[in-house]
Amino acid sequence: MTITVRELAYYPVKGCAGITVDSARVGATGLEHDRTFMVVDAADGAFRSQRTHPSMAAIRVEVLYDGAALSLSADGVEPLRLDVDRDGPRRDVSMFDRPLGAAADQGDAAAEWFSDALGVKSRLVRVAPGFDRDGWGETPGKVNFADAHAVLVASTASLDGLNTRIAARGDAEPVPMNRFRANIVLTGNDEPHFEDRVRRMTLGTTELAYSVRAMRCNVPLVDQETGRRAGPEPVRTLATYRREPEYKNKVSFGAKNAVVREGVVTVGDVVEVAEWLSA
Repeated sequence: MTITVRELAYYPVKGCAGITVDSARVGATGLEHDRTFMVVDAADGAFRSQRTHPSMAAIRVEVLYDGAALSLSADGVEPLRLDVDRDGPRRDVSMFDRPLGAAADQGDAAAEWFSDALGVKSRLVRVAPGFDRDGWGETPGKVNFADAHAVLVASTASLDGLNTRIAARGDAEPVPMNRFRANIVLTGNDEPHFEDRVRRMTLGTTELAYSVRAMRCNVPLVDQETGRRAGPEPVRTLATYRREPEYKNKVSFGAKNAVVREGVVTVGDVVEVAEWLSA
């Protein structure tokens, strides 16, 4: 059994479309450029996400000049090329009602663009220099604007197992991996959810350590191409076999990991598992 890296993706603006790549640098807070930006409520700085604004999924982002600029596009609004201001005016932001400190506001043009795209007054912020946020779990690690952890890992075996169960119901289509917005997708092990048992692994020159299973909200109900809700799958089927009593009976899919050694990971890399949790 040889486990390899099947897919890599990062999400420059939290909640917006991801970018798939063949290779990525991985720092302490995850894949380079991942969740470096966040859309917030213009009034109180609370983060916006697909939980309440599913159309964010269809906002396409391109990182230009190694992060010095962004290109933004979405249906119904004119594209915007934005020069990134790493030292923009500070704005206090929060996530899940918890303060994250001050982020760098990206200016009025970005604010107007996201306000038009989402239909609500919004601002775009970036992780400011010196930002330092801890994750939590077995290995907490550091994190930017992801929900709470640096790297989300999933496997093709987990998706295949889920889609087999969905097909058995006979009334829904299989779901693609992008519903789960993973950073790293693994293949080569046929055991569904084997990623839950991986406690330490090396991919390329990067080493990851397990934090916690990934609890899922309603975001997997969103079609990531159209930005529209397409439920009740996959959450309905996950609820039949992946409920987590320790986390208020939420359902899980994938495993969240911390970065314990920075490096580079590439599609096709062999994954060396240094530590497993017993089945």
